[in-house]
Amino acid sequence: MDRQLEGRRAFVSGSTQGIGYATARALTAAGADVTVSGRDRGRVDAAVEGLRAEYPASNPSGVVVDFARPTDVASLVGSLGEIDVLVNNVGRFGLAEFDAITDDEWLEYFQVNVMSGVRLSRHVLSGMLDRGWGRVVFISSESGVNVPVDMVHYGVTKAAVIALANGLAKRTRGTAVTVNTVLGGPTYSDGVAATVESIAADQQVPAAVLQESIIGQNRTTLLARFIRPDEIANLVAYLASPLSSATNGAAIRADGGVLTGML
Repeated sequence: MDRQLEGRRAFVSGSTQGIGYATARALTAAGADVTVSGRDRGRVDAAVEGLRAEYPASNPSGVVVDFARPTDVASLVGSLGEIDVLVNNVGRFGLAEFDAITDDEWLEYFQVNVMSGVRLSRHVLSGMLDRGWGRVVFISSESGVNVPVDMVHYGVTKAAVIALANGLAKRTRGTAVTVNTVLGGPTYSDGVAATVESIAADQQVPAAVLQESIIGQNRTTLLARFIRPDEIANLVAYLASPLSSATNGAAIRADGGVLTGML
């Protein structure tokens, strides 16, 4: 499928691994000039080289930025230039009992999961509207709809992301600019894989067995397995393309059937 992204300039936050890197790959494969980002210079450089090696005709670049630091983000947006496709992917997650989550942790989750998208969208959206075309895609989660009791702070920020995208989409009325959200489900990202492998080693069981056991406890998944990062990225690449011109202000599920409601 020709996604018609040749020459478009894309920025993907938090894109040195997992869903972010898979999205950078999908956009690069579609012809976009992608800028990846991460907190570690070595990981950023490795991601850029990985894209360049896989797609020799591509022109990827990378920036080091910590989205928990507003000064880092201010420096980033000052150097980004015009962006045609923005994917707000960066995020933090973790299990924690509600009573144990400190104010500082709440604020850090909001800085990374919510304010990163606020700051980047504020920088690029007006330019998209002026130029007459653009795509903003937020990566949220089914946890923003069905908030987990052991990840309340994460779920609340992901709910805020859905609301943010919904509000920003209303600014694009009558234009060729769209703002959409992808609701991901249980995804076997690098971070999840590392956690599973660590627990499996402690329990002295094969990682694949533990992986199947974990997803088997989720009685609502229709996929009956973890989602692969590229399966999320394929939807993001579609929403980033001109082919998705009639989809705007939507929160689209790529959750493997975890959410059980009809809407």
